[in-house]
Amino acid sequence: MISLIIKVLVSGLAVLLTSALSIGIQTDGYSTAIMAAIVIGILDWAINKFTGVDASPFGRGAVGFVVAAIILFITGQIVDGFTVSVLGAVVGALILGIVDSFLPVDKKTM
Repeated sequence: MISLIIKVLVSGLAVLLTSALSIGIQTDGYSTAIMAAIVIGILDWAINKFTGVDASPFGRGAVGFVVAAIILFITGQIVDGFTVSVLGAVVGALILGIVDSFLPVDKKTM
């Protein structure tokens, strides 16, 4: 349970960093970034569960990159205070992919 909480907090920081580095993505604050990270995680899990496609921009090819951009765009429509344009979703998927490549992944908790 602690590892899941840490993963959500780190994912929130990754979303906040992505919004700072990307054009077309705006976050109102850290709490909004955490909510966006939770929604991104839920959408990623649901897409992976129902289609088998992992929304990881790196290591999954073009399909993973496009799915990650779509998840970012949908998250921008769901979470108040987190706005994402189409260009922002594409650039954000690239930046999140780079950030995620540096984060340790424990597949057992997913």
